[in-house]
Amino acid sequence: MISRFVLLLTAATVLASGPASAQVLFTGSDPVGGNATAGLAAYARACISCHGPRLEGSPFGPTLIGPTFMNNWRGKPADQLLTQMRNTMPPKGAGTVNPAAFPDLLAFLVKANLDGPPPTMIASAAPPPVTAAAPPAAIPKPLPAALAQLLSSLSPVTEAMLATPPEGDWLMGRRTFDAAGFSPLRQIDRGNVARLRQTWSLRLDASPNEITPLVHDGVLFVFSAGVVLAVDAAGGTPLWRYEHGSRFSFSGQPGRMKSLAIHGHSLFVATPDGHMVALDARSGKVLWDRAIAGITATSGLDLTSGALVARGVIMIGASLGLGNKGGCFIVGLDAATGRERWRFNTVARPGTPGGDSWNGAPLQERFGGGVWATGSYDPQLNLAYFGIGNTYTTATLLEPRRGAAGVTRNDGLYTDTTVALRPETGELVWHHQHHRRDVWDQDWAFEQTLVTLGAGANAQRAVVTAGKTGVFEAVDAATGKFLFAHDTGLTNLFVAIDPQTGEKRTDPALEPVAGRTLLLCPGNFGARNWPATALNPATGTLFVPMLESCADFTWTPGGSAQSANGGSDMRFSQRPRPDSDGNLGRMLALDLTTRRVQWTHRQRTPLAGSLLATAGGLVFMGDLARNFGAFDQSSGARLWTTQLPAATESTPVAYAVGNQQYIAVVSGEGSRIGQNIRRLDSTLGAPNPQITLVVFALPATGGSLTQ
Repeated sequence: MISRFVLLLTAATVLASGPASAQVLFTGSDPVGGNATAGLAAYARACISCHGPRLEGSPFGPTLIGPTFMNNWRGKPADQLLTQMRNTMPPKGAGTVNPAAFPDLLAFLVKANLDGPPPTMIASAAPPPVTAAAPPAAIPKPLPAALAQLLSSLSPVTEAMLATPPEGDWLMGRRTFDAAGFSPLRQIDRGNVARLRQTWSLRLDASPNEITPLVHDGVLFVFSAGVVLAVDAAGGTPLWRYEHGSRFSFSGQPGRMKSLAIHGHSLFVATPDGHMVALDARSGKVLWDRAIAGITATSGLDLTSGALVARGVIMIGASLGLGNKGGCFIVGLDAATGRERWRFNTVARPGTPGGDSWNGAPLQERFGGGVWATGSYDPQLNLAYFGIGNTYTTATLLEPRRGAAGVTRNDGLYTDTTVALRPETGELVWHHQHHRRDVWDQDWAFEQTLVTLGAGANAQRAVVTAGKTGVFEAVDAATGKFLFAHDTGLTNLFVAIDPQTGEKRTDPALEPVAGRTLLLCPGNFGARNWPATALNPATGTLFVPMLESCADFTWTPGGSAQSANGGSDMRFSQRPRPDSDGNLGRMLALDLTTRRVQWTHRQRTPLAGSLLATAGGLVFMGDLARNFGAFDQSSGARLWTTQLPAATESTPVAYAVGNQQYIAVVSGEGSRIGQNIRRLDSTLGAPNPQITLVVFALPATGGSLTQ
């Protein structure tokens, strides 16, 4: 809600109406107009995901409670704070909260600072109404015969098809088990991409976007805010619609999920309220619906990464959970029934391997370890790979403690770690911690790209991934042994990386000190974030979307209460790099064989979506100025661009129906990364939350699909 007060304070006229106008804050005359109980419910709907269940703040918004907040506003007119709220919040766009709710929110904030926030805020808040949804997509009744036949003839998706998809299909988040984000289609190529035109579009239900459509046998499946649509992939006609009972997560935000999963005739959907649902891909009928244990109104956990299916098991990780004691987890569910077959805890337990790495803290004082990206899988090795994020309560790893044996380790496993698991059992086969004791929110939680390095007898299967620092690492896919690191040069945190082990030495000058503000590059939104890379397996070139920015960060430990209840104790304020030339967006091509950057494209506007590479020699990229374009993989030259209704804060895909190739992308400005980094570019207008699926093709068949 109220975020970055100093940076975002506008010159808006102070409102002089209403009971709050005569009051000053935190000087003895604190009762203000508005209903604090109604304000609690409004906070749960619109503010809690950024500012936390106890107003304690998070990496997405500062604290709204305690001395820092009160001192900032002490003695100031209440209507000044009310004006600030009306004009700048929420960051998704002023006007998305009912104006009548702001006096209630003000009353709640004042009461919470005087009396303390309710301990069961989320559970006690009224459920949010479903608002701002798009009109339901019209389903022809009855379906025309050709469309009915399209659904009924859908072939079951086998394990072999997932391992080697039909060339015209897009069957998982990054299309293939190796998370390459690469399509073998080449009808659209360097020579004809300038003729690419929009062929159809479809309005989707309002959500924070981050969407990846799936396509199988000419049917496109797309998820937005708890709603799944099956669509004729050639013409855009909706075929069926499934709406889950809740469009909102327990944090009060419209549901977001990066991808769906498909196996057999089942389409697997993670819902905003922590369920996994299996739908019949041919009809949208519910086959089973399972609540995932541990995701509740008080856990703060989300399912946003999308599922991975292998060996008859659906694997998905939980994220966020700033105050969830014991941290996050990955679950394996039986694809046929939804029954939970195993659970891997991403925060190591006392008495287990790595359990002594949490600075002597008991389990209930260990938090974080979120899984933000869909896993990848190697069928030959039968290993699934997941990246795990950081802890938000950094005092656990920073403050002096002693373990039971008098020995203290504070690596914090399995934060900032790649883990390799057996799909059937969840057994941990190996792990590699990329960054020990990450207390700067620089997590390594993104796609784990599988690539073959070298050739012949020297060929080696590797997992390549990067954290927010923009440092890429390769580890052996079978053993987790470190192979190499490549620093893209955007971090000031590491002063040395051991070329043999990957061990990193951080700059002592950036060691957190309570109350001291330091400059961290990149900031907590990273040089890398969830927008995924794309790999051309034939050339070994990895295409990378990046952000050039920093943040002022301050460690604000919350004492024993925070140790017990969790929450974030780091505060970040985004800013450009000190040496910035005004360019914030970067895309680069990294040759994984030579470990050299082949080319770099830089621009003022930040990027906030994934990349797509195709066999036509193209890489597709969108930015926050609502441009969507195609670049030459060899040179980085821009070959085609178009303007969309909103930014592509999502993942584009390529697919084919018949003899026609298509490029599909979802536009809509609601993702957390988009909300926050757009503040760095003053030329960007107000965000457009409308969610639209936009599909492009050549005006006429431009040649063979794959030859």
